[in-house]
Amino acid sequence: QLQASGGGLVQAGASLRLSCTTSGRTFSGTYTMAWFRQAPGKEREFVAGSRSGNTAYADSVKGRFTISRDNAKNTVYLQMNSLKPEDTAVYFCAGAPRGLIMSTIRRSVEYDYWGQGTQVTVSS
Repeated sequence: QLQASGGGLVQAGASLRLSCTTSGRTFSGTYTMAWFRQAPGKEREFVAGSRSGNTAYADSVKGRFTISRDNAKNTVYLQMNSLKPEDTAVYFCAGAPRGLIMSTIRRSVEYDYWGQGTQVTVSS
């Protein structure tokens, strides 16, 4: 029900914008939407989340990445600037049909819906 796109191979310092669209379900503004990523050999980690106008970011991406959403288009975006090689991972969008509190927005188990992932590779 979630479709992520926009990944690719870029050089360090470049920018990418990921998109996540929904099908078969309308995510209202009260839904919590987030991006996670998973690098080879590592656990899936929280990147950014959005809920009712509030946002949260992992410390590693704060100031470089921006999550935004267009509820009318059922689309969530992740603008990634100043990309680093350590940002290389498969990026997943996730959705929860409720407003998660900020203390739990980083927990992957809180999300009911997941996209298939899009690969982001940053070369040095």
